[in-house]
Amino acid sequence: MTPQQIFLLYLAAVNLFTFVIFALDKSRAVHGRWRIPEHTLLLAAFLGGSLGGLAAMYLLHHKTRKPKFYISLPLFLLFHLWLVWQLMIR
Repeated sequence: MTPQQIFLLYLAAVNLFTFVIFALDKSRAVHGRWRIPEHTLLLAAFLGGSLGGLAAMYLLHHKTRKPKFYISLPLFLLFHLWLVWQLMIR
């Protein structure tokens, strides 16, 4: 596998993971159970899962009113898209 393929596989995995933890947090919120800390959700999004986090936010209507999420995740996504672009042009 090329480094580009490994990076894209990593991004796919981290985005799936981020979507799942957002969904799990939403389920726990609905049922009044222990929640996943916000810094964990944001860290997963920052480490490459911004698209998965945004998808979960809007598909599941979770964290959409929190500025630190609706501002940070699109910025993270722009950064990640820039990284992918940089990796692909080399």
